[in-house]
Amino acid sequence: MTESTQTATLDAAQRDFYHDLLRQMLLIRVFEEQAGAAYAQGKIGGFCHLYIGQEAVAVGAIATLAEQDTIIAAYREHGHALARGTSARSVMAELYGKLGGCSKGKGGSMHLFDASTNFLGGHGIVGSHIPLAAGTAFAARYRETDAVTVCFFGEAAVNIGAFHETLNMAALWKLPVVFICENNRYGMGTAMERASAVWNVYERACSYDMDEELVDGMDVLAVHNVVTRAVARARERGEPTLIEARTYRYMGHSMADPIHGHYRTKEELEEQKERDPIEGLRSQLVDADLLDEDGFATIRAAVEKEVQDALTFAEQDADPPPEDLYTSVYSD
Repeated sequence: MTESTQTATLDAAQRDFYHDLLRQMLLIRVFEEQAGAAYAQGKIGGFCHLYIGQEAVAVGAIATLAEQDTIIAAYREHGHALARGTSARSVMAELYGKLGGCSKGKGGSMHLFDASTNFLGGHGIVGSHIPLAAGTAFAARYRETDAVTVCFFGEAAVNIGAFHETLNMAALWKLPVVFICENNRYGMGTAMERASAVWNVYERACSYDMDEELVDGMDVLAVHNVVTRAVARARERGEPTLIEARTYRYMGHSMADPIHGHYRTKEELEEQKERDPIEGLRSQLVDADLLDEDGFATIRAAVEKEVQDALTFAEQDADPPPEDLYTSVYSD
């Protein structure tokens, strides 16, 4: 296992790229804050798992992908869908259960799905989607395309047998897939002991015949560098990679969980916020003279306008008609 925790010196020629990474993380942060507020007001029903604090993982990883590549995620997936290009309107409407949602109001928070961007969920059962990633990777190889699959999951999923079975199969069959474990330190949340906060995925997993990398999941550029290498291995050599991105969620496990939960202190949370991924990239750009305060304010204002537009759209959108109970999301 190799470890990547520090990014390279910023390249002035990449200024627009860095700004876009910052914009995407801000979009996810503001979107999730507003989604949380709407949930508290009873406008969003069901379960809702916010991605606040983990933005660097989805943004850094998905920025490495091509249009033909496939993404599969677990239930904390709002950020992944937004980073992949699903509109804020479409995601917010889905949270509201409205017809204009990416799953036409049938999936809700945990089951976002957007075939137009090759974003295949949004899966509510822990670890259940990991074998699907091997399936889409196998399909790409069988069809002789150069498409890569990236699969996101939390650290609690490595307790599931399908995780081990899938990684062994991916290694044996040399499938073009990148497995990204978003280790946010507390698994399912309320039932975890403090020891889980320092849990190393590789200490609990078998040794697989694939590349394994550890990365600081609070550093978007570090994540981007590591996943770039992994995607290249998959695309060029058909080889899988397991990446552990050590990150931290600021919110509880879900909206049903207290913000701090019963398993961590407010002091710990505030300490982790000092490593905030958005502030980290913003500071790097300011220090490198690639962003000033006015530029940051402009980006944030545009993001806030986009999210407000999404909220307005979701509130005004129509509910799915009763007959949609008997139709497929993608039926005409």
